[in-house]
Amino acid sequence: MAFNVGNKKGAISEINVTPLVDVMLVLLVIFMITAPLMLNGIKLDLPKTKEVNPINLSTSQVILSYTASGDMYIGSDKFLRDEIVSEVKSLFKKNKTETLFLRADYSVQYGKVASLMSFLKRAGIVKVALVTEIDEKK
Repeated sequence: MAFNVGNKKGAISEINVTPLVDVMLVLLVIFMITAPLMLNGIKLDLPKTKEVNPINLSTSQVILSYTASGDMYIGSDKFLRDEIVSEVKSLFKKNKTETLFLRADYSVQYGKVASLMSFLKRAGIVKVALVTEIDEKK
């Protein structure tokens, strides 16, 4: 809160930053809550495995989502099969990485996933990591 000290009379010319800080903190909390939700925007039923190498996906990684209907997404943007390679390579340069994280729906046939991986490797994308969910049953 701003207030006058001493004999000063007239308008207060100081900026009250308390409301600004309050608004910025609220925006920060909203961003922290929604950022992880934006990463997994494409709903997939991933295969379940026991945890071997935990992967914490982040927005700096290149993540290709392959849906049951055969659609391919990078982030929330849909791409055709022919467009995937150029987009992935440009994201590799932008994010300074060489690993593609492939999230394939559980119902996609194994042959289709293997065909996609072969297509990517022939195009020069050789580091492909498969993303799964942790099996809760022990």
